[in-house]
Amino acid sequence: MAAEGTTAAGESPPRAGDGGTRSLTALLTCAMAFSMLQLFLLGALGPRLVAELGISPTVLGLTTTIGFGAAAAVSPAGGRMVDRVGPRRSLVLLLVTSAVALALIGAAPGAALLLGAVALGGIPQALANPATNKAILATVPPARRGAVTGLKQSGVQLGAFAAGLPLAALAGGLGWRGAVWTASGAALLAGAWALLALPADPPGPRAPLGGTPFVPRGMVAWLAGFSLFLGAGIASVNTYLALYGAQRLGMGPTVAGALVAVLGVAGIAGRIGWSKAARPGRAEWLPGLLACGAVGAAALLAAALLAGPLVWAGAVAVGVFAVSGNAVSMVLVMQRAAPGRAGQDSALVATGFFAGFAAGPPLFGLLAQSGRYGWGWSLVAVEFAAAGAVAFLWAVRDRRAKTAKTAKTA
Repeated sequence: MAAEGTTAAGESPPRAGDGGTRSLTALLTCAMAFSMLQLFLLGALGPRLVAELGISPTVLGLTTTIGFGAAAAVSPAGGRMVDRVGPRRSLVLLLVTSAVALALIGAAPGAALLLGAVALGGIPQALANPATNKAILATVPPARRGAVTGLKQSGVQLGAFAAGLPLAALAGGLGWRGAVWTASGAALLAGAWALLALPADPPGPRAPLGGTPFVPRGMVAWLAGFSLFLGAGIASVNTYLALYGAQRLGMGPTVAGALVAVLGVAGIAGRIGWSKAARPGRAEWLPGLLACGAVGAAALLAAALLAGPLVWAGAVAVGVFAVSGNAVSMVLVMQRAAPGRAGQDSALVATGFFAGFAAGPPLFGLLAQSGRYGWGWSLVAVEFAAAGAVAFLWAVRDRRAKTAKTAKTA
C-alpha cells in the first residue's frame, strides 16, 4: 500500500487544476521535443551535412549511434537522479544541456566536434522520460494521465516536424548552422520557462542513488526488449529517410526534409490517439499490434523504389504505428510503476529504446553506403517484427499470470 500522502505510484498527490495541467502539458511537450531534436535535425539536414561537411552516410549513422549510445549508458543513473532530485531541476538541466549540444552541433567544423556534441545530447534524451513521467505522476489526476502522456510524448514528433519543415526551410535561407543555432536559442528559452513555471521540487526523502539494481525485471524487462527492436527500426527511418528521398527518389533537400515533417505530424496524432486508447486490459496488446503496423510501414518505404509517392504513405505509417509504440510503453510503465520507481522504471525501458537507436543506423548505413536501400528497409521490417514478437509474448504471459492469480483467489 502506498504511504499516506502519495499516489499508488509513490509520487506526490495530484495538485494541478485544468489550467495548470494544460500549462504543464505544453511545457513537458516542449521538453520532449528538445530532448531529441538533434536526432531529427541530423536526419532532416542529412543531405546538407553530407555535402558541406564531407561526411559519409555511414558517419551520419554513427552520429545517431553515439548519441543514443550515450543516452543508453546514462539512462539508468538518470532515472535514479530524477527520483532523487525531482522533476523541476531535471527538466531545467535537460533543456539547458539540449541548448548547449545544439550550439556545438552548429559550430562543428567536421565530424569530430559533431560526434562529441551528439554524445552530450544523450544526457537530455536520458532525462526526458523519467523527468516528464515523474512530473505527470506528481501533478495530474490518474484519469487524465494517459491523455497527458500521449500529448507530451507527441512532443518528440513535434520536434521531427520542426526539424523537417520550418528548420529545414530556415536552413535554405540561413544555412544549416543558422537553423541549428536558432533551435539552440529556443531550447534555452524553454529552460527559463521551466525554471519560472514549475513548482519547486518538494523537500523530503527521495529515492537514494544506491541500493536498486540497474537490471530491469518483469514487465519493465519485456518492454525494454520491445523498445530495443522498435528503436532500431525507428532510428534508421529517422536518420536515412530524407537521404533516401534525395539520393534514390530524386527529391531536393527541402522536399526530402519534409518527409521527416510528415512523419512527425503523423506521430503526434498516433501518440495522442493510441495513448488515450491504452487503458488497462487493452494497453497490454497495443505494442504488438502497433509493431505489426510498423512492418507494413517499412514495406511501403521499400515499395517507393518502384512507386515513388508511396514514400509519403510509408512516412505517415511509421508515425502512426512505429513511433506510437514508445508512447504506449510509457503509459504501461506509469500504470504499473512500483512505489517510488516511476523515474527508474521509465529510464530502464528508455535504455532499451536508446540502445536500439544506437544499434540500428550503423547497420542500415552500411546498406545505404552501397545504395541498397531496399535491403535496408527489409532490415527495418525485421526489427519491427521482432519488436512485435516480444510484445505479444509478454502480453500472453501477462494474461496467463493474471488468470492464474484470479483462479487462486477465487
